[in-house]
Amino acid sequence: MTAPSARVSERIGSIAESATLAVDAKAKALKAEGEDVIGFGAGEPDFPTPEHIVAAAVSAAKDPRFHRYSPAAGLPELREAIAEKTSRDSGFPVEAANVLVTNGGKQAVYNTFAALLDPGDEVLLPAPYWTTYPESIKLAGGVPVDVFAGPEQGYQVTVEQLEEAITERTKVLVFVSPSNPTGAVYSPEQVAEIGRWAAQKGLWVVTDEIYEKLTYDGVPFTSIASLTELAEQVVVLSGVAKTYAMTGWRVGWMVGPQDLIKAASNLQSHATSNVANVSQMAALEALTGPQDTVAEMREAFDRRRRTIVDGLNAVAGFSCPTPEGAFYAYVDVRGTLGREIGGTTPQTSAELAEVILEEAKVAVVPGEAFGPSGYLRLSYALGDDDLRRGLERITELLGRG
Repeated sequence: MTAPSARVSERIGSIAESATLAVDAKAKALKAEGEDVIGFGAGEPDFPTPEHIVAAAVSAAKDPRFHRYSPAAGLPELREAIAEKTSRDSGFPVEAANVLVTNGGKQAVYNTFAALLDPGDEVLLPAPYWTTYPESIKLAGGVPVDVFAGPEQGYQVTVEQLEEAITERTKVLVFVSPSNPTGAVYSPEQVAEIGRWAAQKGLWVVTDEIYEKLTYDGVPFTSIASLTELAEQVVVLSGVAKTYAMTGWRVGWMVGPQDLIKAASNLQSHATSNVANVSQMAALEALTGPQDTVAEMREAFDRRRRTIVDGLNAVAGFSCPTPEGAFYAYVDVRGTLGREIGGTTPQTSAELAEVILEEAKVAVVPGEAFGPSGYLRLSYALGDDDLRRGLERITELLGRG
C-alpha cells in the first residue's frame, strides 16, 4: 500500500512566510485586541496617497474603457511612461516593449526569476537581503547563494566576495541599492566595478530600484543598468509603492530585454492577466503628474532617519550605522544578546524581537528574516510620534548605553 500524498506540495510547503508581513500582522492583531503596539515592521509609508493620484483613479473608475480586460503586459500608455522614466532615471535606454507591468513589486520579482532560472541555477544574493528574494529564487528552482556583508563594511558586498562565491552554476546576481533592509547605498564607483565584473562573467543582473528616490545627505542613486556592457543581461525592478505611498494599489514593473519580457508576459497572462486598470491609471498619474509630494515625503523620512539612528545608538548593546537610503535602520544587536531581559535571556535576534514585542509592545523584524542572526530591522516610515514612543519603550526595556 502506497503512502498517502501530502496535502500541500513540497515546493509550496517549503516557502517561508514573509517575515515582515508576519510581524506587521501580529502587531495589527494585538492592536485589534486593545494592545497599544507600535509597529516598526512593514516598509509602508504612513502618508496617504497624494490626492491628484487618487483623483486620477476615481476618474478611471468611471470610464467604461477600464471596466474590461486590458493587455496582460500593461496599459500601453503606462508602459510608455515607465520606459521614459527608466531611460531618464536609470540611464537605461528602453522602449515600451521592454516593460511588463505587474501586480506589485513582488510579482515582478517572481516573474523575473521564473523567466530566468532553470533547476539548479545559482543566484548570488548579497545579504542582508529582502526576505522575498530567496523564496522567489527557490520557487523558480534556483539556488540562492548568500554573500554576507556586515556593518564593518557598510553592509556592502565587494567584488572579491562575489568572486569567491561564483561557480559554474551561477547565472544571476541580485543587486539592490538603496537596500532593503539596511539602507545602504553603493557609490557610483562601486556600482561600476560590480557591474563590469558581472558583465565579464556573463551573469544576468537583477536590480531592484524601488527606493531610488529615497537617498539622503547628497548621496546619489546610481543604476547598475546604466552600464552599456549589461544592456542585454539586466532586469530593472521597481514600482510606485514606496515613492508615492501606494503600497495598497499593487503596481510594480520589470524592465529588460524584449525576449525576457515576452516570456514573463506569457507567464503573467496565465497567472493574473492584467493589473487592475484603475490602479494602472493611478500609477500613470504618479509617474507623469506633479512630483512635489515625493520631495515632501522624502524630507519627512530624512527627519525620522536621524531620530531613529540617534535613538537606537543610545540603547545599551545596540550599534546602528546611518542609512543613506530607503527608510530602514538595520541595527547590530549582538551586544545585547545573552543578557537577561524581562526574565528571559535571548540568544538570537529572533528571541530578542519576541521579548521587545511582549515586554515593550514594539514590533521589529529580526535579522533571521534577512540573513544571519544578530540584527533587527526597523522601518522609520511610521509617524513621528509613534517613532519617538517606540524608541522610548525600547530604551526603557533595554537601558541606555
